[in-house]
Amino acid sequence: MRQRRHTWQTLITTTALVTAAAVGLTACGGSSAEPKAAQSAPAFEGKGPINYVSSRDASGAANKSIEEWNAAHPEEKVTFIELPDSADQQRQQLIQNAQIKSDTFSVLNLDVVWNSEFAANKWVLPLPEDAISTDKMIPATVDAAKYRDTLYGAPYYTDGALFYFRQDLLTAAGIAAPPKTWDEMKAACEKVLALPDAAGMSCYAGQFDKNEALTVNFSEAVASAGGTVVDAEGKPTVDTPEAKEGLNLLVDGFKEGLFPSDAITYLEEQGRRAFQDGKVVFLRNWPFLYSSLSATDGSSKVAGKFGITSIPGTDSTGVSTLGGRNLAVSPFTPNKATALEFIKFFTSEEQARKRLELSSRAPAYAALYEDPAVVAKRPFFPTLLESLENAQPRPKVVQYGATTKAIQEEAYAALTGEKDTDSALKDMQAKLEELSAK
Repeated sequence: MRQRRHTWQTLITTTALVTAAAVGLTACGGSSAEPKAAQSAPAFEGKGPINYVSSRDASGAANKSIEEWNAAHPEEKVTFIELPDSADQQRQQLIQNAQIKSDTFSVLNLDVVWNSEFAANKWVLPLPEDAISTDKMIPATVDAAKYRDTLYGAPYYTDGALFYFRQDLLTAAGIAAPPKTWDEMKAACEKVLALPDAAGMSCYAGQFDKNEALTVNFSEAVASAGGTVVDAEGKPTVDTPEAKEGLNLLVDGFKEGLFPSDAITYLEEQGRRAFQDGKVVFLRNWPFLYSSLSATDGSSKVAGKFGITSIPGTDSTGVSTLGGRNLAVSPFTPNKATALEFIKFFTSEEQARKRLELSSRAPAYAALYEDPAVVAKRPFFPTLLESLENAQPRPKVVQYGATTKAIQEEAYAALTGEKDTDSALKDMQAKLEELSAK
């Protein structure tokens, strides 16, 4: 029997929405609450039906796990509530639900960058020690689920950047191995773009529109140059030589014509199309592209012609930004015991393995990236594991919404020539310091 789904709109009353709209004004701009210490361990009591709240899962893999749970737990059934596809709208609705202390949401599917905000505001519960078996998970995924050294979420799936390249063109140009640094990439492009088969192509594309994707690409460039956006204590660190070197990699990419001029409008999908249509030699993007690029139905011009490696850095392999999702428990659900047991079941290695049959989402368990049966279907998994083991999270700050906006504004100003890199980073530092002081 197919698991029932409901949307947020059908499960919250009109009165609650009005209340949420009133209190949600502060949520839209990011919380201004002071960071709070980790809560004392709550009692995870109460068993019965719960609601799992997440964005749409087009693969159907999540529903398979839910159906398996419901078959074994008829008195503790899980209902899947779908949120909008927009991450900003998801966050807003989750915050509104928490601010009115509604028990509509039980288990929350949270982007890793929301973890600190939700934990600091007590919108999710700290998980009991040893409740989630994390010893076999990729360390970076576990770290991303923590706030002040306390685990607030169970890693569901993860994501890391990959570097796609035209293997056929590199071979034709006499290049034996893909580049590991930006300088090596530039040298490779000089040879490749001189080939007749590369006429009209550009060297590289990332994602540079004023969007969360720009925060990701900027953070990776800075980290790959040996810098940080914030330090371990959350203090901004972008007014540094390393951050300048990282930002200059992107600024110079446009100035020198290494990037196609329209890449300033690229998000992930536009980058995929550019590489898939044979317009760029190199592409930084996420693993989900693999299926589309490999399609043999005529939709991909690069099927069988591309390779995958780790993103480049300044002196060696670059540093990926960590993506992914965690599952957390709402403090307002009456059935906390069921919510915790469901999370343990859903995020188990067994369920992660089963979901790989339907979904291309990267699991949190390292062993699955080296499993021969898995690698046979996803040959890039060993490379992705290397990326994830070296990955760094985006700034782990309470006011992430305002922080990423400040990063996007200043990085975009530098990329478009509105500001020089020194001015952009100085202004970014000032904005981030003001946010961290609140």
